[in-house]
Amino acid sequence: MTYEDLVNNHPGEIIEKLLTDVMSKEVVEVHFDFEDNEQWSVVTMHIYEEDKEISLRLYGNERYELFFGYYDDNDDFFEIKRLLTLEEQNIIPKRLQKVMRKVLIDELGMRLPGNFLSK
Repeated sequence: MTYEDLVNNHPGEIIEKLLTDVMSKEVVEVHFDFEDNEQWSVVTMHIYEEDKEISLRLYGNERYELFFGYYDDNDDFFEIKRLLTLEEQNIIPKRLQKVMRKVLIDELGMRLPGNFLSK
């Protein structure tokens, strides 16, 4: 299965993997980022041994996006992005959604205990 197939056909599995990683950490960082006119809050996990990055981004208008980045054998970086459906968004714990909204509105990142976000 290619990474594109994984992101497009099994986003729930990737989201669950990301959430499991994030919630297991002592401290979770929710960052604010922007590019051109686009702004978002983001939680990210890195799988360094596999050269992968998985992120969950929240844009304005409650648009959640799954981001999957990876390096190929030639060290070229590729990005796969997919907007989440409402059903997929419901996988995200409500407290994490609330924190991501606050980070986006305040344009300022936050650090919180991982166990706080799991409720």
